[in-house]
Amino acid sequence: MSAAEPVCVWAVGAELGEGPLWDAATRSVYFVDIKGRQVHRYGEQGERRSWPAPQQVGFIVPLAAGGFACGLQDGLYRFCQASGDFTLLRHVEQELPSNRFNDGFVDAEGCLWFGSMDDAERRPSGALYRLSRDGQLSIADRDYVITNGPAMSPDGRTLYHTDTLEKTVFRFDVLADGSLGGKRPFARIAGSGHPDGMAVDAEGCVWIALFGGGRIERYAACGDYLGSVAFPCSNVTKLAFGGADLRTVYATTAWKGLTAAQRAREPLAGALFSFRTAAPGLAPHPLSAGASA
Repeated sequence: MSAAEPVCVWAVGAELGEGPLWDAATRSVYFVDIKGRQVHRYGEQGERRSWPAPQQVGFIVPLAAGGFACGLQDGLYRFCQASGDFTLLRHVEQELPSNRFNDGFVDAEGCLWFGSMDDAERRPSGALYRLSRDGQLSIADRDYVITNGPAMSPDGRTLYHTDTLEKTVFRFDVLADGSLGGKRPFARIAGSGHPDGMAVDAEGCVWIALFGGGRIERYAACGDYLGSVAFPCSNVTKLAFGGADLRTVYATTAWKGLTAAQRAREPLAGALFSFRTAAPGLAPHPLSAGASA
């Protein structure tokens, strides 16, 4: 595994940085601060911009019609970066006001996969959702305290999803109708830290960020451990591949849960980092217009 040492590109100080998303059109990476209720954008040339969100914001994904969609605490919203406005697309889990959304991504078919979780991190009230191209919302898996991850293999046949408290990343078969089957463990984290967000590269390898573990681990598609990238802070939350060649990794971090003494030892906790890697990533896909209507 060949990777350079992570470099801080923005000491933004996110309480719970998450969901980096490469935007080729603006040559920038968007990401969120869930607890800080912010959407951030960092450009390759160093441009920085932030927008306040009206609720906790779990993820940001591109829309096929332009702009972005975000998972706020009570549903999916269209986000306009020009005005900073958030417009409701659809409510989700209104009957579970103590839940929030935590992570999401769009597959090659334009379907959105995203997870919910208990905001207090105690009850197994979370679920993994799929929003299909025609706007049908379904629960693909359930009974999670903290959901994380979802990511998919390059051929679209395998979906990866994390049960963070169980320290296990699961793999599922993606069936012809878009539903999931064959749930089984893909990777169990034996060392320090809990598996958080992840991304899959063009070789089919899975990169897993470790909250409390101070590193990102890389696994082959068969589940073999390939190596890790160490960070100067404990809570690494998610990564995305960007740059013109998709070989620049952007990674979010968090200071959530750290004591005052730990934060003093980790002044870059909550920063956005980047490093170069030999294996390119996969370009992000936009959410289908039908799904977002």
